[in-house]
Amino acid sequence: MYYIGYDLGSSSIKVAIVDAKTGKNIISLHEPPNEMEIEAPQINWAEQNPNMWWQYICKATKRAIKEAHVDASKITGIGISYQMHGLVVVDKQGEPLRNSIIWCDSRAVDIGNKAFSDLGHEKCMEHLLNSPGNFTASKLKWVKDNEPELYAKIYKYMLPGDFIALKLTGEINTTKNGLSEGILWDYKEDKVADWLLDYYGINPDLTPNIVENFKTQSVVNEKGASETGLPVGIPIVYRAGDQPNNALSLNVFNHGDVAATGGTSGVIYAVTNQKKSKEGSRINQFAHVNYSKKTTNLGKLLCINGAGIQYRWLKDNLASNAYEEMNEKANKVPVGSEGVCVIPFGNGAERMLNNKTLGTHICNLNLNKHGNGHLCRAALEGIAFSFVYGMDILKHDNAEIKVIKAGNDNLFRSEIFSDTVATLIGHDIEIYNTTGAIGAARAVGLVDGDYKTFGDNISANDHVMTYKPMEDKVPYAKAYDNWKKELEILLANK
Repeated sequence: MYYIGYDLGSSSIKVAIVDAKTGKNIISLHEPPNEMEIEAPQINWAEQNPNMWWQYICKATKRAIKEAHVDASKITGIGISYQMHGLVVVDKQGEPLRNSIIWCDSRAVDIGNKAFSDLGHEKCMEHLLNSPGNFTASKLKWVKDNEPELYAKIYKYMLPGDFIALKLTGEINTTKNGLSEGILWDYKEDKVADWLLDYYGINPDLTPNIVENFKTQSVVNEKGASETGLPVGIPIVYRAGDQPNNALSLNVFNHGDVAATGGTSGVIYAVTNQKKSKEGSRINQFAHVNYSKKTTNLGKLLCINGAGIQYRWLKDNLASNAYEEMNEKANKVPVGSEGVCVIPFGNGAERMLNNKTLGTHICNLNLNKHGNGHLCRAALEGIAFSFVYGMDILKHDNAEIKVIKAGNDNLFRSEIFSDTVATLIGHDIEIYNTTGAIGAARAVGLVDGDYKTFGDNISANDHVMTYKPMEDKVPYAKAYDNWKKELEILLANK
């Protein structure tokens, strides 16, 4: 028997089929070969056609079944991961009324900021654990204000993953997780934040019915089956946004577990059982995949814009054309890069720095002493220091860090980066070879609630290595202190 998982990103649709018993990956692939189109009708807008997602879901599913040589009738369940914070609006027939306003669209920033001010920071933080911000609820308010005729036709709003579930099953529903990602969940009252919808003038009847994770949410109908090649009647039992799902993929479920990603930008996602926060903007709180009234696990998410993009820029412009060569040069330079510091925040405003746009800075460069190996090491260290800085913010906001788990890609392939983070935080970093689509597929098996077997299978199938803190922490701590001093000087002048 098999499970199938989808990961709906903004660049592609990933699909994976796994063995239902062992969790072993049978096949993983993506559609399209190149990136999906993102439309930008105006500056800082970003939209995608939901039916385009569905077309690639169907194509990827048929490819996966064919190329894996599996009997489709033996696929017994579906899990869905998707790009967070997007808005899809449909009519009574379930057809999209407009393009989805996706996660990186910033048109609703002012709407969310005004709501935070008008409703009061204290109330928002007590009930939403977040500012309404530039999230799904605020995007729906934008539609109401700017496209009133279209808004009048809306039957339901939903998150991107909810739309894929609709196309598979013909049923419209959502999850607490999804509503929390849209800043639509009241944690104190444990229900939809209708008071926020009321403030925005949005009819609460537009909210879909709520279904639980790890239970049958809906089943594939004949239309969904005919278009994808999946069997009629198999259940969708799981869906979650990409960051909570990434955590699940790494076996991150409990208080003190942390999932980290180090791509173009970096993300630290710390699971906590504390339903409180004083950080309305620098950190976001979302219901984790196993959140319930009884098990109040939240994911505290902190994003670092200036991460891997810094090292990539260095590769493309100054150092060499290969990361391997850069890492070799960096390894010849001692910890601390002999005083060179790179402040890596050149990818726009940094939320963890209170939305200040700092830019990238190379500090203390001695033209008679330092070479490109120093720049390579200082860049890796600077990105690592930014992760440690972010983790300090999380720890001061009721997060605890016991272990960090990360995928075997991008920055975490660098020993310098991973050794630096592990040493400064004093905890192991476990590296796993997995993907969001594989995690979503495996999550289907959690209907039995056996988290231990789930985790054991991840360790057996995916664990690559563990970075442990270096015994001599002193040079790392000294380098981090020097970096923070340079950062504080720049922040003081902004």
